[in-house]
Amino acid sequence: MSSESLQKYEFKQSLERLKDYRGHATELVSLYIPPDRKIYDVQSYLRNEASQSANIKSKSTRKNVSAAIESITSRLKMFKEPPENGVVFFVGHVSKGGNQTTMVQEVVVPPEPLPTFLYRCDSSFFTEPLEGLGETKVQFGLIVIDRSEAALGILRGATINTLKHMYSQVPSKHGKGGQSKQRFERLIEEAAHEWYKKVAHSATECFLGNNVEGILVGGPGATKDYFIKREYLNHELQKIVIDSFDTGYTDETGLRELVTRGSGRLSEMRLVKEKKLMDRFMKEVLSPKSSLAAYGKKQIDMALGMGAVDQLLISEGLEKMPNIEKGTVKQLGELAENSKAEVTIVSTESEEGVSLQKAFGGLAAILRYPIS
Repeated sequence: MSSESLQKYEFKQSLERLKDYRGHATELVSLYIPPDRKIYDVQSYLRNEASQSANIKSKSTRKNVSAAIESITSRLKMFKEPPENGVVFFVGHVSKGGNQTTMVQEVVVPPEPLPTFLYRCDSSFFTEPLEGLGETKVQFGLIVIDRSEAALGILRGATINTLKHMYSQVPSKHGKGGQSKQRFERLIEEAAHEWYKKVAHSATECFLGNNVEGILVGGPGATKDYFIKREYLNHELQKIVIDSFDTGYTDETGLRELVTRGSGRLSEMRLVKEKKLMDRFMKEVLSPKSSLAAYGKKQIDMALGMGAVDQLLISEGLEKMPNIEKGTVKQLGELAENSKAEVTIVSTESEEGVSLQKAFGGLAAILRYPIS
């Protein structure tokens, strides 16, 4: 958790920084190299671009584009092949104010594989393809069910993947009268019971051991609630059922409907996780006995140095605060990793996130043992 959370944070920070740069003209080069692209292909592409750039009318733009391409070409010599997710070069002369410029050379290795090769020369760096990469794509299980059909899917990020669509053999309730009516109804209930067991078994196959963080259940009418209440699901899955929602359908359309209806609950979940940690921290702060809370840069540094930190809470806005140097988060993350402390980057969107930033200087920890 700790290093992933930090990598995501650092990746986000470098994108923010790159977005702010501006060139005097279209002279900032962005080059995206996917993992399957041959380096010699990229080199010959750049040679072609270099000869094209000789036609640029403005002398200074021509000189700067040429310098950027040259810089990338020399850096490419260090690669036998692209890293496993590919690599992006952002190179060019950025404005320092007045007529001054400074050369920026940034190499970004994305947290997910790049899909395509891309070269762009513009007055700003082209970061759009990297937006949203590295967002923790938490997975949620989706079940829509009624007595006649069911569908199971997984929601990852914004993508819904249908895993299974099944039809039941449960007869409808219109049978004969008299003695056989009761028998017929009993047969229907037995068939329904077997159907629910079958759907639950499929859910175990689809979701158990698949890093599913929670499950949403949907469907028309009372079937979905009966299915949850009677605990047909494997007990490990039963524990992570978030809620049930009414949907009109129990097929792929029903899965999409379920996500729409449950989306509010899902976006709350990250904030709920952070809230729980902040509540634990506040309880320690207010504890009359020896406290397991530490906060502020000085105290946190000391606690990390002693290996006393169990949970380190870092505000997403820490490096924007006065008196906090750039690179602080990276340095804290390394110290935390050395002592096996968990790191959580707390968003500034919640009340707790705001209080971490304002009341505790953007840094807090829950300790393993009290320190004086």
